[in-house]
Amino acid sequence: MLPKVLIIDDEEDMCWALEKAMQQEGYAATAVTRGKQGLTVLRGEGASIVLLDLQMPDMNGLDVLREIRLINPDLPVIIITGYGTIEVALEAMRRGATGYVTKPLDLYQLKLTVRKALQEKDLVKEVKFLRSELTKDREAMIGESPAINAVRYMIQKVAPTDATVLLTGESGTGKEVAAVAIHKLSLRAEGPFVAVNCAALPEQLLETELFGHEKGAFTGATARRTGRFELANHGTIFLDEIGEMPPGMQAKLLRVLQEKAFERVGGTQTLQVDIRVVAATNKNLEEAVKNGSFREDLFYRLNVIHIHIPPLRERREDIPLLVNHFLGKLCPPPANCRVTDEALELLCRYGWPGNVRELQNVLERAVILGAAGEIKPEHLPQDIQRLAEQAKEEDVPVAPTLREAEKEMIIRALRKSGGNRSQAARLLGIARTTLLFRMKKYGIN
Repeated sequence: MLPKVLIIDDEEDMCWALEKAMQQEGYAATAVTRGKQGLTVLRGEGASIVLLDLQMPDMNGLDVLREIRLINPDLPVIIITGYGTIEVALEAMRRGATGYVTKPLDLYQLKLTVRKALQEKDLVKEVKFLRSELTKDREAMIGESPAINAVRYMIQKVAPTDATVLLTGESGTGKEVAAVAIHKLSLRAEGPFVAVNCAALPEQLLETELFGHEKGAFTGATARRTGRFELANHGTIFLDEIGEMPPGMQAKLLRVLQEKAFERVGGTQTLQVDIRVVAATNKNLEEAVKNGSFREDLFYRLNVIHIHIPPLRERREDIPLLVNHFLGKLCPPPANCRVTDEALELLCRYGWPGNVRELQNVLERAVILGAAGEIKPEHLPQDIQRLAEQAKEEDVPVAPTLREAEKEMIIRALRKSGGNRSQAARLLGIARTTLLFRMKKYGIN
């Protein structure tokens, strides 16, 4: 999408000249001659940047600026002013304007000012993106089962190295959670963590997303764009759904892994990056290599360290801990929620084809449907409720076993923490108050 310049100036000739100048630079431009009209356009159509004359017949320019800031606090605003009103322009700068130009206008200088403001805006977006990636509320790796402890052990061993890691497992098992854990335990923890879903974009857009592009590289490329590999410099890049990457991109990725170098789309300058690569897939890449849909040399480059994330059905003893963890987030104190033993039994018996992500969604639904903070079997989806009828027909006494499993997990955590209840709660991924409630329930001293 082309950057859109909104021009607000009471002189029609000036509007026409500015509109043509911005269009020549490859921007979309809209010009209006009244402040209120400009605000209406901004609210309805938006803009990438505003050129605002301070001398308006219907509204004071500073008042227009104030309204723009209320609509979009981050929108760049360039003030157009005469030599006699520079003090007012400086006041506008103090109120949040990005910069100012004086009349008579130097169009070349104006174009440079607009280009610089748009580039700074993109840079701010990139910084916000990187901060959001690092602070995104990703779930912790919850569980004390042998299967998940084996994953933790592998992560702790490989994290301090720069080895490339391939994470495999079904959708929803927590491969991105594992990738974040590797980054946070690595020597690159202070650097950026940048995630890319390789299945979400067609090949041409994926190339731009990964490597960036130069201005003029293709239609609509009105400014240079920094790619994810460049953003991840001195940090970790997480390539999710790597098995879906088109063959053409696989060859380009192989070169980056081998040489840690690439060029932006449409560029000739070779950029060197210092990155750690973690990839993930729910496909069998060895089978993909055999049928020709995935490059063999790329597979061996990615598969330096292989960590398999087990499905939830293979670590059912972790389900009570995960339930407590998610309910603590969905119903923070004082609005606590609890799951009845009958409902917990069904949750532990279900096969969870969507794994941990499905469990979280089911609990969110149950919290909405539950009454008085209590989740019962009738608040669960029909597929899970049917397990109750099957249990009756088969006469399977499951609930005591599940209670014993949860009790054993608590005892194990308390032993591991030397009896420190706060530390045990952290190991289990639950609140200390929840741990105390469960200890009382099971008679654990």
